[in-house]
Amino acid sequence: MRQPHALQGSSNSDNFAPRHELRRVRLTSLIDRLRALSPERLQGMRRGIEKESLRTRPNGQLALTPHPRALGSALTNPHITTDFSESQLEIVTGAHTRVHDCLDELTRIHQFVYRAIGDEQLWVSSMPGELPPDDEIPIGQYGTSNVGRAKSVYRMGLSYRYGRRMQTISGIHYNWSLPGLSNDDYFGLIRNFRRRSFLLLVLFGASPAVPADFVKGQAHGLQPLGEGTLYLPHATSLRMGRLGYQSDAQSALAVSYNGLKGYAASLQDALTHAYPAYEALGLLDEHGDYKQLSTSLLQIENEFYSTIRPKRVIFSGERPLHALRERGVEYVEVRCMDLNPFLPVGIDESTARFLDVFLLHCLLSDSPLDTPQEIAALARNQQAVASRGREPGLRLDRGGEQVLLMDWAQEVVAECASIAEALDALQGGEGYRQACAAAAAALRDPATLPSAQVVAAMQRDLAGGHVGFTQARSAQTRKALMALDLPFDVLAHFEHQAQASLAEQASIEAADRLSFEAFRQDYMSASHLVV
Repeated sequence: MRQPHALQGSSNSDNFAPRHELRRVRLTSLIDRLRALSPERLQGMRRGIEKESLRTRPNGQLALTPHPRALGSALTNPHITTDFSESQLEIVTGAHTRVHDCLDELTRIHQFVYRAIGDEQLWVSSMPGELPPDDEIPIGQYGTSNVGRAKSVYRMGLSYRYGRRMQTISGIHYNWSLPGLSNDDYFGLIRNFRRRSFLLLVLFGASPAVPADFVKGQAHGLQPLGEGTLYLPHATSLRMGRLGYQSDAQSALAVSYNGLKGYAASLQDALTHAYPAYEALGLLDEHGDYKQLSTSLLQIENEFYSTIRPKRVIFSGERPLHALRERGVEYVEVRCMDLNPFLPVGIDESTARFLDVFLLHCLLSDSPLDTPQEIAALARNQQAVASRGREPGLRLDRGGEQVLLMDWAQEVVAECASIAEALDALQGGEGYRQACAAAAAALRDPATLPSAQVVAAMQRDLAGGHVGFTQARSAQTRKALMALDLPFDVLAHFEHQAQASLAEQASIEAADRLSFEAFRQDYMSASHLVV
């Protein structure tokens, strides 16, 4: 059976064909490659979701309370943890072969969380609301064990390097895998994803506005939308633009995705070589408290900002880069999805189904090797789409040619249709075709896109702006999820899991024998990054 990785790369001779002929060739190739995947492999496609949300008071202000004990240990609970801040919950599903099961688990974890946090609620937008001063935003706490302290020190490093406000931005990560893929398959998928991820920002971006205080003191170029809110009229996802997870230090890190070896070498260099600004910051403050885990450009692998990452489940104490090198890529983590404030858990089945189809499209399409020039062009594309993605006539760089964003977007969605048909034929129903049809309809009527709907809602209530809109949506979402039935056995399962995680954290703390500095030096050693 022909495997996708044998079909990576494209013939230069195709460049001389007329555009309609090129599209026909691409579509034929997609269908052929899709047919080469056995039904068993397609049925084995798995996805899981990680969703971040700030805990807030009923008035919309950031909750400064500790991580609720009823949710268990943020260190060891497999389904409920925290991200950067003690106030920033992260809800994690398992990996599922059925979209419905994945969204059902995500919903039920939310139901349990709402029952455990009292009168607090989850902020339903990616961009935060009113925040306290930077030094009052609480950093995640994970107990007294060495591994728990390391997680907090890493976050302290992030606060020194990028500021705490930026770290409160929240999103959704979509973890996806297909059986039988090689490392080259996954990296081919990743290269194509990076080329076409603009489409996801257009279709699902939902962060076109921010509170004015969020960018206070920064050069931002935003426009006022009523009092206390700033926005860009055609923005899709400010979270994925210059105001979001960006780093001047990392901008020089042009990581190539042409294969695991080169990717790993780039990360190892960033993880092991001191960066002058972070070296000047130092490891300890005047009181002897840790400021960061290391002085390298990246403290740990997760600090690298990217729209998609190759990932592998790691063993206890193992470095992610070592796991990738030793056992290969296991799944990809899609990191460019905003929270949709109009959806109870920030994402729905239709969105997940489109992501499945889109990722298969990226896998099965020709995927030429990337170049430094293309990497730079893709960064420019991302910035343009984040800030101007709904602007009529916007053009992007595609292989050195300026093309209309909407033409390119509609082309990709049209090519996804055959993949959607095949998945529906295999699994039954019309869910995948409906997801693609919804995407095509949204491109034809950009006013229906989530980012446009958010702007329209704020324009209807200029006094409320970003904070008022999100606070109202958060309250409605809390009420809706609390009204859903949560079976007693499901509630009991989550309660037991929370208590077990507290006991596991205590066991980890009791087992520590090394000093934290000895633990830190050992964990950060370059020897743990190689096989």
